[in-house]
Amino acid sequence: MTDPHLADLRKTYAQRTLSEADVLPEAVPQFRAWLEEALAAQLEEPTAMTVSTVSATGQPSSRVVLLKGLPDDAGFLFYTNYDSRKGHELNAQPLAALNFFWPGLERQVRVEGRVEKAPESMSTEYFQSRPRSSQVGAWASPQSQVIGSREELEAREEAVAEEFGEQDPLPRPDNWGGYILRPTRLELWQGRPSRLHDRIVYELEGATWKRSRLAP
Repeated sequence: MTDPHLADLRKTYAQRTLSEADVLPEAVPQFRAWLEEALAAQLEEPTAMTVSTVSATGQPSSRVVLLKGLPDDAGFLFYTNYDSRKGHELNAQPLAALNFFWPGLERQVRVEGRVEKAPESMSTEYFQSRPRSSQVGAWASPQSQVIGSREELEAREEAVAEEFGEQDPLPRPDNWGGYILRPTRLELWQGRPSRLHDRIVYELEGATWKRSRLAP
C-alpha cells in the first residue's frame, strides 16, 4: 500500500536547463566542469558517490564512497580495502556503476564502466597523505568482516598504534589501494518542471564519445 506521507513528497525542479550546446565533447571533462560548479556552490559532500558492484550470483550492492581524482580526464578514482565486499566483487567482475546526486543544483550524474586497480605508487602516495589516524584505521579494520564488538575494533586500533609507535607515515597495507573506473557511459541529468527532466548521455564508441538526448 502506498504511504501517503511519502507519496505526497515532491519538489519542482526549475533552476536550470541542459541542452546539447551546453556540454563538452568528452564525457569526463564535462563531468569535471559540473563537479567544479558543485564545489563552487559549496554543496555538502560534492565528491560523494554511490558505487554499485555485483556479486558472482548477480546480487547488486551499493555504498557511498568519495571520489579522489579524475586521472587523465579518463577515469574516476576511489580507494578502499581490497578485501572488502566491493573489492571481492570487483575482483570477480570488474564492472561498476557510479551515481552522484547534487540536489542543491538539481543535478545527477550516472557513470558505468570497467574498473582496474590504480598503480601501486598512486595508492601509496595517497595512503601516506591521509591523517595518521586514518592510516592506523586502515590497518586495524578488517573491512566488511564480522567482528564481535566495537570494543574489539578499538582494541585492534590501539594495538596497531602501539605496534607502529611514532612512525609516520605508516606503510600502505598490501590489501588497501585505489580503483579507477574507466567510463563507457555517462549520463547528465538536470531537473526540470513537470518531471520533463533533461537527460544527455555519452556513450563510448571505439575512441569517440557519442552524445544523445534521452526521454525523462
